[in-house]
Amino acid sequence: MLAASAVAYSSAGFYTRLIDLDAWTMLFWRGVFGGLFLAGMVAWRERGRVATAVRDIGQDGLLIALCSALATVCFLNALRLSTVADVLVIDATIPFVTAGIAWLVLREREDWVTLAATVAAVVGVAVMMGAAAAGGRLPGNVLAFGMVVLMSLVLVLIRRNPGISMLPAVGLSAFLCALIVLPFARPLSVNGEELLLLALFGTSQFGLGLLLLALGTPLVSATRGALIGVLQTPLGTLWVWLAFGEAPGWITLAGGAIVVAAVVCDVAIRRPQEEIT
Repeated sequence: MLAASAVAYSSAGFYTRLIDLDAWTMLFWRGVFGGLFLAGMVAWRERGRVATAVRDIGQDGLLIALCSALATVCFLNALRLSTVADVLVIDATIPFVTAGIAWLVLREREDWVTLAATVAAVVGVAVMMGAAAAGGRLPGNVLAFGMVVLMSLVLVLIRRNPGISMLPAVGLSAFLCALIVLPFARPLSVNGEELLLLALFGTSQFGLGLLLLALGTPLVSATRGALIGVLQTPLGTLWVWLAFGEAPGWITLAGGAIVVAAVVCDVAIRRPQEEIT
């Protein structure tokens, strides 16, 4: 589920290339359609106990919604104030930050396989993006790191509540994101074709990605979940290459191969405790 979530999230570059709108308007409609998709999933799964499911998320669920929404806003503005290379290299540190927060909050320690795979994945992303000079891009890089901390908190908080469905929380985060960007957006400026594409963007990329993230995260360690999520970096490059002919160089392909190999090895290698169970 987490690998499928990474695939869904990786289509963001494809949709932003396809839809010719300002980022705020795009984020608003993505949040609205993603929120409606997730609200429908909650109604279908809970079947008459939606209010109870919403109450069950508790304070952690509300914090998940807020952190997820703010992370999306930070990510957008980081891309506007810094380079894509800087932002994605910083994004690749999520497994490290998640491991630290998971140890502090959950006392959850990782085995050497996941830690080694995490290091390899970060190296792969760094190879893909190349050396990025940080001069003059400090505000954007600070926002990117803020996004990393916020998403790491989301993963740890979901993991801390394995018996509670956090689907209502991630659905709320989508609507909250739309509300945050509304003052800067022009939602009535879109035409019918753009609205259809935005609906696909909100459901297949944002809504589906959040759905699978909420369902899959409680089933693995927080750090392992973050590591699998790094797959979206090379996959995002692949979709833009196939759809728009933006061919990556051999260095990018090599870095992407390292990332994919790291995640596949982490998932495929059986641990002693897994063999016992």
